[in-house]
Formats: sequence, structure tokens, C-alpha cells
Amino acid sequence: MTQLKIVIESAADWAAYYPSDNVILAKDYLAQPVSKERFKVINLCRQYNYLSTGYYCSLLAEARGHQVVPAVKHLRDLSRRIWLGVLNVDSQQKLTAKAGTATEVTLWSYFGAHEDNTVADVTRQVFEQLPVPILKITFQLKGSWRLSNIETPGLNTLNEEQQTQFATALDNYSRLIWRKAKTQKAYRYDMAILVDDEERFPPSNPTAIKRFIAAAKRQGIMAETITRKDLGKLPEYDALFIRTTTSVTHYTYKFARLAEASGLVVMDDPDSILRCTNKIYLAQLLETQGIATPKTRILTKDDIANVDSLIEDLSLPIVLKIPDGSFSVGVKKVKTKEELVAELKDMFKGSALLLAQEFLPTKYDWRIGVLNGQAIYACRYYMVKNHWQIYNHSATGTQSGGFDAIPTFEVPKPVIKAAVNATRKIGNGLYGVDLKETADGVYIIEVNDNPSLESGVEDKILDTELYDLIIGEFKRRLDAR
Repeated sequence: MTQLKIVIESAADWAAYYPSDNVILAKDYLAQPVSKERFKVINLCRQYNYLSTGYYCSLLAEARGHQVVPAVKHLRDLSRRIWLGVLNVDSQQKLTAKAGTATEVTLWSYFGAHEDNTVADVTRQVFEQLPVPILKITFQLKGSWRLSNIETPGLNTLNEEQQTQFATALDNYSRLIWRKAKTQKAYRYDMAILVDDEERFPPSNPTAIKRFIAAAKRQGIMAETITRKDLGKLPEYDALFIRTTTSVTHYTYKFARLAEASGLVVMDDPDSILRCTNKIYLAQLLETQGIATPKTRILTKDDIANVDSLIEDLSLPIVLKIPDGSFSVGVKKVKTKEELVAELKDMFKGSALLLAQEFLPTKYDWRIGVLNGQAIYACRYYMVKNHWQIYNHSATGTQSGGFDAIPTFEVPKPVIKAAVNATRKIGNGLYGVDLKETADGVYIIEVNDNPSLESGVEDKILDTELYDLIIGEFKRRLDAR
């Protein structure tokens, strides 16, 4: 199991807090011999200036393969004031409410936490982008609120009230510190499962999440769920499993990038998110690889004036797609030239490019789950009654068609082969490949980097073995690392 170390510069700096075996003096940490032991380090040195004791603690922690907060790159951002042009903080209304008539606001952040809920989201946003344990953040009103200064006060500078706030934040930030030994089980790795309880169509239902956690436990991995507010806690973990719908413009991509940069094993990895979530990118990638897809055209607004050519090429009806839709959202079928022009005008309001595909009618779509180049599950998703998709989003709600879970050995070999081939140039992660099987052959519809894995659906055949397979791949990569 990864051990936690809290590095302080002087024993006096910890006098106000409960004694802990996790606390170590900076001089002792720096003098430790290199070993294969794995540590998560919270660096609470008094200063982080270049070549200071605090700087060297973070530097050597990274050299030793330890996960450390703050990281050296963030210390460099601080010293060079790079954060002035990099940090993106949505703060206007919150700071106005906090400031009243004042033109300057100073906020103390302890692991991103702030005791005033009015501005707690502001300090959280700063910490997510500049994860340093203690920050003194100043905003000034110059037409609008602007970040004007960031300081890193030492633990030794806190007054009694601030010490209490810091202790509470530290307690919340790292459950590993205060966990009682008598209830602690020796897990070898720690995994974060990113979820969004408010998501309308989550890729895994609550029961599936529980089964993933149970599968992790069986393999010596302590897994727990986190949310978008926990970005700053990522260095505490060894692995990240994203179980909320991904997008390059979404916070999930930021989680994947930070996890990968911090040395975590992550699914979905950022490259897979980039390659899969944009249908235009994916269409070009599949075409380049010579993988069969429905006849496809990439459209710009200029194509509205030339729809006759589009109709001649693809034939009506035509399927139109926005680049980053999921669960059939942003997918339209048009049957006439008039419908085509109207939908193009409407859909181009939100995207500079659209995808047009020939319509291939089938009773169901195949979904093949592929993990590290191997097919691990298969489902047939049927179209909603009197509708052409497996989801029907209407004013009265969302309907979905039925499904059949099929053992992979019963799936036609051309379907399995096409699914596996479609993932080869994307990565070695976990994918859900959607295909249509017609009399003319098998066609890739899309490759999902964050496939649905719901209890009672995709796990119908393998049951707990499906969860063990996926968690087992995490463990294999962790062991290899």
C-alpha cells in the first residue's frame, strides 16, 4: 500500500496538531535512501522558492517516483508568476457578493477549501489548477475582478483560527492520514472512480459502480468514488477510472490529463478521449485506416448551398451528427431536401463542422466491448419501437430499445474482427465499438472511449467476471509500472 508522508520543516510547525506517524521532518525526508517503497507526499515546508528546502523536497519526491503536492511544475509556475496568464477562474459574481463595497478581496485556501461557501468554489478552482496546500489569493476589482497576487504562507504563520481551518481541510483532503490502524486493511493500490451523480445518462449505474469497487477489493485495490470537486486529490491515488461521460471540453479531460501527468494508470486516457469523442476526428481516422464505415461526408456551412450534391452522394434519408454528441443526442435523420436544409442551418449554429452519413437501416446495433485489444463483452441494442435509433429523445422523455447480451464466442467473427481493428489506432484502453451488420458487410458506426457498463445489461453473460477483467487490467498495469 502507498504510504503517506507529511513533510514539515520544523517540529514546531506541527505542535498545534495531533501527533502522527505520517509526519516527517524535511531534513529526514531528504536524507532517506532511495527505495522501492511508494509514498504520497504532502510538502508543507515554509518556503518553495527555487533551491529552497521545500523546492528540493518536491524535486526529490518526483525523482524517487513519489506522488507529491505541490509538484515542481507548480512551484515553477509560482516563482515565475506564470499563473497570472494561465489560471482560469469563474469568480465575478461570487467575489462581488463577498466584497461588498471593497475593491480587493483576499482568500485563504487550505487544499482548495474555504470556510465561506460564498467563495469556496473560487478557491477550489484555483487549487485545481495550482495545487498547493496553503494559498493566499488576492483579487482586485479593475472593471472586473482579476487575480492580482498569490502567496504561499508557511504552516508556521497560521493563527489559531487558521490552524483549525487548515486541520479540517487536511482531514477532508486525505482520508489516509487519520484512518485508524485497527480498521485499516493493507491494500496495495488506491483507485479513484470519477462519477457524476447528477448526470442524466451515466455510463455506469450505481450498482455497477458498487461491483467495480467490490472487484477492486478482491484484487487488493482500495477503490472509492470521487466527483469533479476532487481534482486536487488525484495525486493521492494510483489509478483513475472515469465513469462519467467524457468530452475534450469537459472537466473529465482535465482529470485524465492531470492523472496521466501525475503517473496514474487512467481509463479513459486523454488520447482516447480526444480520438473518440469527436466524431469527425474518428471518421477521418477510420477512413485513413481503411476500416469500413457508412459513406460519410464532413460538412461546412458552405455545403448548405450545395445539398443536391450531398443528396446525390449519400441518398435520402441522410443522418446528420454533431461532432461531440453521445447517447444519440445531436443525431438527426432527414428524409427530404427541405428537412436537410433546415436541420443543417440549425445544427451549424453550434458547430463549424458536421458529419453526414448514409442511412443503414438495421433492427439492432452491435456493441462490442474491447479492452486492451481483446473483445470482452457483446450486446445487441434494438431500435426503439417506431423509431430508427436505440434511444429516442422526445419532449415527453427518453426511451431506449431492448437489448440482448451475447457471449463473444457466439458473435459473428467479422463483427469481432472489425471491432478490434477499429480500436488499434486509438489506444489500448476500454472501448465500446458500435457496428451495423448488413448483407453487404460490417460497418463501424463509432468507437466510444467511455462505454456503457451497467449492471443488468452488459454484465448479463460474465456477471462479476466482467468487473474482474476490467479491474484486473488496471492491476496488471499498476504492477508493470
